[in-house]
Amino acid sequence: MGQRGCIGRRKSKWQECLPDVRMGVWGSERTWTMIEFDVKIEAGDLYNYMMAHAYGSASGLIGSCFGALMIVIFGMDPRQWIFLVCGVILLLYLPVTLWMKSKQLALTNPSFQKPLHYVLDEEGISVSQGETTERQAWADLHKATATGRSVIVYTTKVSAAIFPNRDLGEQRTQVVEMISTHMPPGKVRIRS
Repeated sequence: MGQRGCIGRRKSKWQECLPDVRMGVWGSERTWTMIEFDVKIEAGDLYNYMMAHAYGSASGLIGSCFGALMIVIFGMDPRQWIFLVCGVILLLYLPVTLWMKSKQLALTNPSFQKPLHYVLDEEGISVSQGETTERQAWADLHKATATGRSVIVYTTKVSAAIFPNRDLGEQRTQVVEMISTHMPPGKVRIRS
């Protein structure tokens, strides 16, 4: 993987790096070549992604609204206890099942057992683990978003690359800038 150390450096200092990608950053211009980092996906990261994905869709929001409405109806007429039971089930079912699913995936899916190595460059995103490498061009990515815990880049409508903030560390800002520069603005919903 030998290109470590090229991250965010001026070309005059790092001539051996990959071709430059110019980005305007708050009135200044930086030269980017590539960003590399390793990610170890844990159950909490999967749960965070699944919750963001579920509640970012209409069905997740509608289920929560109905659950809350049923609890409000119970509050107006406490004799209608069935509304309380249904409301609690609707509000708790999705988070509980997603937590169990994320724990199971983290324990049983071989791709989550070892760290994933990501490289972001001017062409797209590469991910490798062991001898296997996959590459996705920036133009082929569906969208990018972030939660308080991670940066999420959707490769399809339901599949995503998850970059936990703890693994990105100080590179998080650079990763967000790289994504924002290479993907159309309408596809990027990341707050710094």
